[in-house]
Amino acid sequence: MRAVIQKSFGGPEVLEVVEMERPTPLAGEVLVKVHASAVNPADVAVRSGAFPLIGEPPFGVGWDISGVVEEAGAGAGLAVGDEVYGMPLFPRAATGYAEYVTAPSGHFARKPAALDHVHAAAVPLAALTAWQGLVREAEIKEGDRVLIQRAAGGVGHFAVQIAKARGAHVIAVASASRRDFLRGLGADEIIDYRTTDFTEVVKDVDVLLDSNAQGDLSLGVVRPGGVLISILEHHDRELAARVEAAGRRFAGVMVEPDSAGLEALAELIDAGCVRPHVQKTFPLAEAGRAHALIAEGHVQGKIVLTV
Repeated sequence: MRAVIQKSFGGPEVLEVVEMERPTPLAGEVLVKVHASAVNPADVAVRSGAFPLIGEPPFGVGWDISGVVEEAGAGAGLAVGDEVYGMPLFPRAATGYAEYVTAPSGHFARKPAALDHVHAAAVPLAALTAWQGLVREAEIKEGDRVLIQRAAGGVGHFAVQIAKARGAHVIAVASASRRDFLRGLGADEIIDYRTTDFTEVVKDVDVLLDSNAQGDLSLGVVRPGGVLISILEHHDRELAARVEAAGRRFAGVMVEPDSAGLEALAELIDAGCVRPHVQKTFPLAEAGRAHALIAEGHVQGKIVLTV
C-alpha cells in the first residue's frame, strides 16, 4: 500500500509517499480501506517536532480517516463493508495518510449517511475535541452563554454548531472576513479579534472554549462557577489551580478516540444540525502542500487528502 511517512523532523518537504506492507487486523480490530484523510494543525506540529507527541521519526502522521471496512478481526464490533469514520489510535501513531489503516473497531463509528468520505474524514479529531470539551466536560445546556475562540477553524466551526444544537447562545471570536460563514453556522454574536479585545467587551459567559492558550487572559470573561475549557494547555496544572482559585472550573481536553461521541455527532450531522466545512482537498501525494496551507493559520474549516 501507499502511505505518507517522514524520516526526520522538518518542513512539509519531509513528507514522502512510500510503499509499505498492508497491515493485518488483530482480534477486535478492523482493516479500513481509506478513502479520505483530514489534515489537522496537530499533524503539522508533530511533523515539525514542535509537538513531539509520538517520539522520533520515522513515523506517519494523520489520524482523521473515512473509509470502508475491508477485513474484521475476531470479535470486532464492525463488519466487512461498513462505511466508517474515526480517529484511530490517537495519540499514538496511526499513519492515517495511507491507503489502509488498522485499529480497534471501537475507535470508529459508522459514517454519517449524509456525508461523503471527504467530508466525513473532516469530522473526527476536530469535532470530538469540541464535543468532549463542550458536552462531556462542560455539559452545556439550553440558554448557556458560550464563547468560542478561533471560531472559523477546524475545532471552532464544529464547536459553534454543537453549542447551537444544544440551545446555547454562541459568541464567536474570529476575523471580520468570517462573519457570513459563522452566521451561517448559527453564531449569535461575532467579535472581530483584529479590532476588538473580547476580554474587554464580554463578561459572564458560562463556558469559554480556549484554543489560543490564553487561559489567564481569558479568565475574567467567565462567570464565577463557569467553565474554562483549554485544548492547548490541557496539561497545565498551575493554570488549572489558578482557574479553580478564581472560583471557575478548569477542563483540560486532550482528545481521545470515542465511538459514542462519533455516533452522537453522526446523529447531529444526519439531522442537519452540524456540517463540516472543507476548504480544499489534495491528493495523497501532495500532503506537503496541505501542511503548508495549514501552517499559514488561516484555514476555514478543514483540509482533506483524497486517497
